[in-house]
Amino acid sequence: MDLIEKKNLLDSVDARTRLAGSNKMEILLFSLGTRETFGINVFKVREVGRTPHITKTPNMPKGVEGLVSLRGNVIPVISLVSFLDTAGQPVERGKTMMVAEYSKRTLGFLVHEVDRIIRVDWEKVRAPESVLSANQGLITAITELENGTLVSILDVEQILANAFGEAIIVDVPPAQVSEEVGVFFVDDSVVARKKITEVLDRLKVKHKHATNGVEAWTRLQGLAAHSQQTGGNLRDDVRLILVDAEMPEMDGYVLTKYIKSDARFDGIPVVMHSSLSSEANRAMGQAVGVDAYVAKFDAEVLADTLRPILER
Repeated sequence: MDLIEKKNLLDSVDARTRLAGSNKMEILLFSLGTRETFGINVFKVREVGRTPHITKTPNMPKGVEGLVSLRGNVIPVISLVSFLDTAGQPVERGKTMMVAEYSKRTLGFLVHEVDRIIRVDWEKVRAPESVLSANQGLITAITELENGTLVSILDVEQILANAFGEAIIVDVPPAQVSEEVGVFFVDDSVVARKKITEVLDRLKVKHKHATNGVEAWTRLQGLAAHSQQTGGNLRDDVRLILVDAEMPEMDGYVLTKYIKSDARFDGIPVVMHSSLSSEANRAMGQAVGVDAYVAKFDAEVLADTLRPILER
């Protein structure tokens, strides 16, 4: 695939905002020089091109090849294959670089080759626990192409945590709420769930969680049904719902639509938490009725977003 074709891959981003609430997402397929096929959400990728000159710098973390200058900005370049178990397969240095936006940061990801974009139904994307893989810890989901090829969707949060370390949470004062106030959150990333839990613990609020949209909706319906049966107020158990945007089986946009269309959840705000911080993604959240949108992962920003909602 030549550079013009690669550029055209990422055109018409505005049109993709119409996918909000459809439970569909577009995945950019790529290879790392191994036998596996990998994927990444198209919204994370700003451009694709040949790997430029990389300036080596001392004391870089494992997997960080160095720095490149991109239109006046200096960005780190990560070799994705450095984090994978290649089982002795010969692997060459990535000749293609994907420039990705992640949590308000711009990074370069070295890959062997970019293939094409596919549109997938999230219900056809499943958690990696059901698939045996040497790289299972770095894979957030699996889907299958029409020809039977498995696509491993990388957990970028885990890769960045491995490269740069997990974010340190420092200044998060507690929310001024009663001990009974609770938050329900859902995220498919192990790293994200750990950091969200730390923030909620520092806010001094109770919390329950799910690992994908289907599980979250099942549990939320169960909580609502229990409140109806006991004559209780669902808001006593769930003051706020925090949803991830990208999840296997059911994404955060569809989950939000379900919540907002069910009268039992009236008055319970939904906050979307996503590594995708562009205006297009915010527009997608607004289209399905989220009450707030916060980019991953800044603990203080997340806490400052949740605290006033919880204290209302």
